[in-house]
Amino acid sequence: MSSTTKYWYVAVTYRKERLIKNELDKINVQNFVPFRQVVKERKGKKVKISELVIPGYVFIYTDNKTSRELTQKLGLGMRYLKEPHSYTPVIIPEKQMQDFITLLSLPEDQAQLVPCDLKKGDPVRIKQGTFAGIEGELIRLHGHKRVLVRLVNIAAVVTAFIPAVFLERIEK
Repeated sequence: MSSTTKYWYVAVTYRKERLIKNELDKINVQNFVPFRQVVKERKGKKVKISELVIPGYVFIYTDNKTSRELTQKLGLGMRYLKEPHSYTPVIIPEKQMQDFITLLSLPEDQAQLVPCDLKKGDPVRIKQGTFAGIEGELIRLHGHKRVLVRLVNIAAVVTAFIPAVFLERIEK
């Protein structure tokens, strides 16, 4: 890792995303904190507010040395997300980050944030929609997430496409 090459780091914080973003903006450090404009009702009136899309995360584009200095300089309880085995900071590739930023800048009906902790083979329950309450195994069929209900050595049935936001992992 070069000391002058810039990377996207993932900073983790608790309820200080806006504050950290403001401080990074003041010192001209490129960053991304995903917000969406939403309409909420407050005291009987509809108001437009800026809501965090991914609470707890600030994405920071900087070099290795500066990334380390920022945790001390800002003093806001910020730390970096680490790789589990090497304990090195998680780095997001530039193209992947730019695609992520582009998609999160779209209206919610065009791009939706979905849980990414579900993987093929996980036992799941469908929370919403026609199949609500159905439990099975998460599979991919024709490139789409589906839930497989299997009667071992007898038969298996698979649902139509299920959006990831309709699924929750269950313990078997």
